[in-house]
Amino acid sequence: MTETDGRLARGERTRTAVLDAAVALASEAGLDGLSLGQLAERLHVSKSGLFAHWASKEELQLAAIEHAREQWRRLIVLPALEQPRGVRRLFALHEARLAFYTARTLPGGCFFANAEFEFTGRTGAVPDRLVVILSEWIELLERLVTEAVELGELPPTTDVRRLAFEVDAAGVAALLHSRLLARSCDDARLAVLGRLRELTSVPDLLPAP
Repeated sequence: MTETDGRLARGERTRTAVLDAAVALASEAGLDGLSLGQLAERLHVSKSGLFAHWASKEELQLAAIEHAREQWRRLIVLPALEQPRGVRRLFALHEARLAFYTARTLPGGCFFANAEFEFTGRTGAVPDRLVVILSEWIELLERLVTEAVELGELPPTTDVRRLAFEVDAAGVAALLHSRLLARSCDDARLAVLGRLRELTSVPDLLPAP
């Protein structure tokens, strides 16, 4: 039993290492740039060993998507949800996203932004899953805006969908410009902070500009 447990643990470590590498590579070269051979060479493992985990390129792509989703949840969503409900939580989510980009957690900046551009207009299991995850993200933003309205921290006339879009758009712009414009994440932070302080009835809940 101990020997079996050891093999399972080693297999799981290998799987995690491969998916870490796959997400990093896809953030630069795209999901279509993934191959079991390329990953095996990068990680110095046998290609045949990787086939024990994924029988096809599509299976590897879908596994990489789930791994990237979990990374996003762990490093961005969960820390933000530790903040009080309302404008503080909404702004914390935006700040956590920008911190993810600033830290260069992934060499290409963002797995999902790259994948979204790559698979726009395509059909199949991979783009279908990307649509679900993007929808989850937008729904989370809208839920946090709604909570702030319900708490009275944002006015009842707030256009929830539009404000969620503005917050998301600031994050996308920060990512796209971050390689060339050093202040892009700072500008995105101040843009959303200014917008929320302008709208909220309790601006002292948020940092000073």
